[in-house]
Amino acid sequence: MTRATVFGSGSWGTAYAAILADAGCDVTIWSRRPEVADEINSTRRNGGYLPDLQLPDAVRATADPREAAEGAQVAVLAVPSQTLRDNLAQWGDAIGDDAYVVSLMKGIELGTTRRMSEVIAEAASVDPERIVVVSGPNLAREIAAKQPAAAVVASTNAMARARVAEASATPYFRPYTNGDVVGVEIGGAVKNVIALAVGMAKGMGMGDNTMASLLTRGLAETARFGIRLGADPQTFLGLAGVGDLVATCASPLSRNYTFGFKLGQGQTLEEVQASTKQTAEGVKSCRSILELATSVGAEVPIVENVAAVVFEGRRPADVVEQLMSRSRKHERS
Repeated sequence: MTRATVFGSGSWGTAYAAILADAGCDVTIWSRRPEVADEINSTRRNGGYLPDLQLPDAVRATADPREAAEGAQVAVLAVPSQTLRDNLAQWGDAIGDDAYVVSLMKGIELGTTRRMSEVIAEAASVDPERIVVVSGPNLAREIAAKQPAAAVVASTNAMARARVAEASATPYFRPYTNGDVVGVEIGGAVKNVIALAVGMAKGMGMGDNTMASLLTRGLAETARFGIRLGADPQTFLGLAGVGDLVATCASPLSRNYTFGFKLGQGQTLEEVQASTKQTAEGVKSCRSILELATSVGAEVPIVENVAAVVFEGRRPADVVEQLMSRSRKHERS
């Protein structure tokens, strides 16, 4: 039996722990808050995030990260992307030298513009051959309800991605493997920012033509950006690209879409943040994504305009004007 640890007891970490358990793994969840760990152990539920999910008996929880990491063959990281480095500085050395380290996070680190796999390698001294990225159209509440879903399991190491895919395969969750870590991570990070833009447009009362245009042009700039970093263009046509983009931009279960929708309705950034319990990664990462894109000469106008709303106080209505007044060019340029 595979021994797995999930670091992070939010929605996706909890749902993924259930996946691992349903796939036959023995699973420990690390929660930063002891009361959440106690609730999971006593009721088999995480009421603050996924109250309807009855966790399997193979899942237990602890607030001690070193206890959680003991003996883990698969260590899954599901903390907010901008806290990853600090978390690993505290307990990353507890992860075994032979464990595969799985990233569920979708962001680019502020200040360094590192992808999450790069942060893991640097902050916890993990060989990149042991790092695996899981991404795709994976809304946690739907997966908790065991609705069919698929994901990409990416690693430069074929054995690592095959092992994690096997440990994650259930009748309702189908993993596909991929060697393009860069493309999978860029697709996962940028789609959050595109979802903010789509949410803003919907909040302003715009319809499906606008949404489809933002989705399509958002995919184009994501691919353009990823290719500059060495990604495989085909990755952006798969689950970690267009698949994740559609789910995140079209569902009210998406934190980033919902955050953008409230901005589009006229709420201030501070008002939306105050009313939002969970992290909208696009808000945190849009500036670092823009900085990384600029550093490699990739043009990302949607990301640029969303970052201006978040960090410069630009009105959502001005984003539409800015995008529609850009100079005309060939669709594939």
